[in-house]
Amino acid sequence: MKVVNVGEPAAEAARLRRSNAISDALMEQARAVMRDVAEGGDRALLDYTEKFDGVRLASIKVTKEEFRDAYAKATKEQVKALKMMKARLEKSELALLKRLRNIVVRSDGVKIERVAQPIASVGCYIPGGKARYPSTVVMCAVPAKVAGVKRIVAISPPTRDGSIDALTLVAADICGVDEFYKAGGAQGIAALAYGTQTVRQVSKIVGPGGMYVTAAKLAASGAVSTDMVAGPTELIVYADQSADPRLVAVDLISQAEHSPDTVCGLVTASEELALKVRSEVEAISKGAARSDIIIKSMGDNGFAAVCRDEKACVEFVNEFAPEHLEIIAKRPEAVAKKIESAGLVLIGPDAPSSASDYCLGSNHVLPTLGFGKSRSSLSVLDFVKVTSRVTVTRKGLAKVDRAVKEIATAEGLPNHYEAVKARRRKAKK
Repeated sequence: MKVVNVGEPAAEAARLRRSNAISDALMEQARAVMRDVAEGGDRALLDYTEKFDGVRLASIKVTKEEFRDAYAKATKEQVKALKMMKARLEKSELALLKRLRNIVVRSDGVKIERVAQPIASVGCYIPGGKARYPSTVVMCAVPAKVAGVKRIVAISPPTRDGSIDALTLVAADICGVDEFYKAGGAQGIAALAYGTQTVRQVSKIVGPGGMYVTAAKLAASGAVSTDMVAGPTELIVYADQSADPRLVAVDLISQAEHSPDTVCGLVTASEELALKVRSEVEAISKGAARSDIIIKSMGDNGFAAVCRDEKACVEFVNEFAPEHLEIIAKRPEAVAKKIESAGLVLIGPDAPSSASDYCLGSNHVLPTLGFGKSRSSLSVLDFVKVTSRVTVTRKGLAKVDRAVKEIATAEGLPNHYEAVKARRRKAKK
């Protein structure tokens, strides 16, 4: 974990951000795989699954028997925890959806109804690899279900024995996933985007993943909608001198254990705190589970940015636009009000990002790579389209007649006005 003395906060944040950008080479690799799947369908999908996941599958579809058997491998406490996650997130998403109901605007003979309608189908990418992510099934499927999406598909890379993690399948069943396929990486994204003989194309792809999956989602965005750039994970902790260095260190480590390409950093105006946190990270990492991943992640990408004051720290954070931001300070709420760019803001010493990954009721699918400047977390809003239904009376049309004429004429589109004018003539007869 390197300690960086920051002179220009925005410039330094931008420099650190560029170090984990998606390369052109990675984009081309993803596109090449996706072209093969688009052309070859199931055959190419099975070939790439064998190449990247080390298993030759007879079929990629998870069967009813596999779902049933998964429950035998999950404990009662695990199932209870998943149901708690589902209930808390469902409550949060329902509250948001209710705000979209009964929106009607009336003005001089014009009535506009804003109607939230669910999209037809969604594909949820569930990461695999060295960890399992039943929690991501909950985060993707629950808001889709709340929105009323009729077809919810999930995909995830299989293990070397050709199976999907049991608890991930249990989560999918609890949350109402309709179809589950054993496919990961760019090949899995391609199957959702273009369809194969087995997998029907979806309307939208959501969910987090590593750099390769993120590149594939970007490539797929020309064929289907996607939610956001979501991965690899990021955590910035803003902390002042009052913060406990050990708490900061364990929080950084909690995100760093995801994968070697995660980005975790401290932003502070206290060099003393930065050095203490670095020492704690080094000491804790050595004996921690998944220490190989943590040490590489923190060694390659971890940092402590020491800025001159709180204002400079805030400037750094807003330019970096982290996926997760924790604020551990004497006045955390006051600092939070100054944050404009972050996927999720966790306020106070008792709000670790790891808890938000699971059971706080917020969604852990969040924007990365700087997209916190323009995106928020995955939510029910990602699974609905707000359609405008417009009703106009004759008097209402007459009210806008002159304005339509002026703008249509200015834009050189006279027939736009003729369509309005024709109705005026009809009304006079």
